[in-house]
Amino acid sequence: MNKATTRPAKNGFAKGLTLIGLVLGALFAGLPVLWMFAASFKSNTKIFAYPPQLIDESFSFASYIEVFTNPEQLRYFFNSYLVSALVTLFTLIVGILAGYSFSRFNFRFKNILNLIIIGVQSVPPITLMIPYFGLIVAFGLYNSYWALIFTYMVFTLSYAIIMMTGYFNTLPRELDEAVMIDGGSSFTILWRVLVPIALPGVVSVGVYTFMLAWNEFLFALTLTKTNDMRTVPIGIQLLMGQHSFEWNQMMAMSVLGSLPVLLLFLVFQRYFIAGMSAGSIKG
Repeated sequence: MNKATTRPAKNGFAKGLTLIGLVLGALFAGLPVLWMFAASFKSNTKIFAYPPQLIDESFSFASYIEVFTNPEQLRYFFNSYLVSALVTLFTLIVGILAGYSFSRFNFRFKNILNLIIIGVQSVPPITLMIPYFGLIVAFGLYNSYWALIFTYMVFTLSYAIIMMTGYFNTLPRELDEAVMIDGGSSFTILWRVLVPIALPGVVSVGVYTFMLAWNEFLFALTLTKTNDMRTVPIGIQLLMGQHSFEWNQMMAMSVLGSLPVLLLFLVFQRYFIAGMSAGSIKG
């Protein structure tokens, strides 16, 4: 058997192993999600029945009805949407402005500021829990939306600035010069020329920021104390009582809590992947 015949056989074997690995990975990642979705339609007593069944006689929408008719749980979703949307908006505005400045201008302490931004990105957030708690209390922001917004922005801004700087670096400066020749200002260059071209990078930063703010648990638990300020992850945790767990409601809230991020990723998937690639590889 010559090399010409063995090469297709080796390629086919490698593809087969790759396919098996992908299938196993998909099952490992997807089965818990499928179990969560199925459990949200069951009664608590049937969720852990053996052998397990995806659909049984206890199938109902009772857990979803309970979520949608409970003002307290609806408040959790409102808080998550509000905080995540504002964090995303403010992060994009500041990240775009800072990324444009780092990409197009030279100013004092530019290298030092770059080093600080990278340093903040590399610090595990949990190590800053106590200092941020002290700052929030000192400024009188404890148990408020601003406590969560400012804290989340500390961790999202560094990523946003790094990504937007890298993306703006990929855009030719000739675009700026052409607009300036026509009498355009830096504001016009940024918002009317560069930002529309850099839309994949903007979308990737926005999706990442929204995901982080929506799913964050530890700071939301520490910096709030009343149920009217809690977010969805905390609301799910509060369904774990001292003597019983509302498993079906927990699963229903988990499904509903996953939908915004899933829909965002599905809608902006093309931009998200393009922005991640351009900002990280070409930057």
